[in-house]
Amino acid sequence: MSALPVIIFGAALNPDGSPSVALLNRVHSALMFGAAHEPVMYIPTGGVPQNGQTEADVMAACLLKAGIAPKYILPEPTAGTFDSAVACTHLLRRAGYLTAQPIAVVSSPLHLPRCVLLMRLAGWKVQSVPFLRAQPHVPNMRKKLLRIAHECLALPWDALLVLGWRIVRR
Repeated sequence: MSALPVIIFGAALNPDGSPSVALLNRVHSALMFGAAHEPVMYIPTGGVPQNGQTEADVMAACLLKAGIAPKYILPEPTAGTFDSAVACTHLLRRAGYLTAQPIAVVSSPLHLPRCVLLMRLAGWKVQSVPFLRAQPHVPNMRKKLLRIAHECLALPWDALLVLGWRIVRR
């Protein structure tokens, strides 16, 4: 049996390159899911660097610190959300996964619908991972409204990009 791929979409790092609360919560959610669905191949994504570290690199370090063997971590440190969906599709295919096989996707509650939709549009059978908070996080209302507005605008745009990518790819 091959390991279930669990894509952990990136979250912004702190300016010093340390993990943000959102990133830690995504990793925690992935670890809890992985413990119940072993074997799991963790695919941390995110290429926005802070202080020389990418989101994927920091998440991979968190996974290693939690005791995950390096052979079960496949980082994708080059991209943002849309590009991560495309890059993870290529990465999964190179690793021998077929789109008929299920994958799991981890992100924060506001970001998860976009991540799931993009991976489904890319052709994957997707399961969303329940979001669990290991670290308390209460954003102020202004930041939360900005995140909601961002997702409302980004979701249809990224969906069109993935559909276009699928058309051109054929």
